[in-house]
This record gives sequence, structure tokens and C-alpha cells, in this order.
Amino acid sequence: MRVRFKLLVLAIVLIAPLPADDDPLRSDWPQLSQYREANRHLPPPTATEDRVVFLGDSITERWGREADFFPGKLYINRGIKGQTTPQMLVRFRADVIALRPRTVVILGGTNDIAGNTGPTTLEAIENNITSMAELAAAARIRVVLATLLPTLEYPWRKGLEPAGKIVALNNWIRAYAIEHGLTLLDFYAPMVDERGGLKPELTFDGVHPNEAGYRVMAPLVERAISDATHQ
Repeated sequence: MRVRFKLLVLAIVLIAPLPADDDPLRSDWPQLSQYREANRHLPPPTATEDRVVFLGDSITERWGREADFFPGKLYINRGIKGQTTPQMLVRFRADVIALRPRTVVILGGTNDIAGNTGPTTLEAIENNITSMAELAAAARIRVVLATLLPTLEYPWRKGLEPAGKIVALNNWIRAYAIEHGLTLLDFYAPMVDERGGLKPELTFDGVHPNEAGYRVMAPLVERAISDATHQ
């Protein structure tokens, strides 16, 4: 019986399907291919251009879907849905530094708390954000560091109770920005409701802003970029 059981287990292992070669978590975990062609065809900035790159997850990527992505402004969107800060860090050189912006707007961390790329800690998220800020400083790129939007529940991973972790991470982001002379972009305070989640009128799923939410965020972004430019 033991021999038969071992053979059965071996057979199951041998016939179990392996991840497909085109699985992005296997073939291109940081999704460097997402903007490779766009980056290749992007001309270098002019001498007077105040180029700004937005780096983030779906909340960044959705600029332009729910609301105009700052028409007429020299802003470059490099958000990728579902991404966590380690993925953002890996592609920081390709999707930020290589584009030679004067300013980068960094918004990330909520998908880390959701566990999109596996369990993590607040310290690990903070380390990734720190590394991105340090890479930007070494490349003489100004940093606008954004707080996470409030969230009570992730629809795709319920029961995590993220609100407290988001508050803790945002407290660290504020302190880090002040300590290192970075421009703080606070999305949390004007968008949080009395329960610690996104105001219902500003979201369609409790995590992502709707058009009204982006209308609240847009002037905050513009002000932060202006502050960073005049530092």
C-alpha cells in the first residue's frame, strides 16, 4: 500500500500543470514589458521641460480613465494595476530614471497590504519606498511622496482589515517625507470618512477613486508638483 501511495503521489506531481511560460508572475514579474515600447519611443526631455513621471498601481494607471490625465501637462503615467512596491522598485530605473524626469510622484503600498505578491510587513514596504526615494535622489529627481488612500476592505481579498495598517504606513510616509525634505502629497485626509474608509461618493468599490475622487485628487497633485518644482 505504501508503494502504491508513493506512486500515486509521484503521478500527481508529474501531471500537475506548471505555470504557463507567459504567466507574468513567472516570465516578467515586475512587468518591465508594460511600458518598454512607450519608453523606447519617448523623446528625451527638452532643456526647459518639467517632465513628471507618475509611478504606482491601478490608482495611478486609472488617471485618464475616470478623469483626464492632466491635459496639456508633460506628465507621464507609469502605473500598473495590481503592483506592489517591490515590483515598482525593480522597474524604477526603466520607468522613471531612464525617462529623465525632474519630478516623480510615488504612490504605492496598498497592494502590498492586500498581499498581491505574497505576505509582507510594513517595514518591508517602507524599505522599498525608501529605496525608490534614494534612487531618485541619486539621479537628482525630485520626489513627491503620496499617502495611501483609505480602505476598509479589498474586494479581491476580504477580511484583512487594512485600515489600521494604512494609517500606520501613512504616518511613516509623512515622517519620512519631512525628515528627508521630500514633498508630501496627502490623499488620505481629504478622502477618508468617519469609519476610516474612502468616502462613498468618491469611489466605486471602496479602493479605487471614481471621477469625483480623481477630481479631489487632481488639485492636490498639481499643488504638490508645484511645491516640489520650487524647492
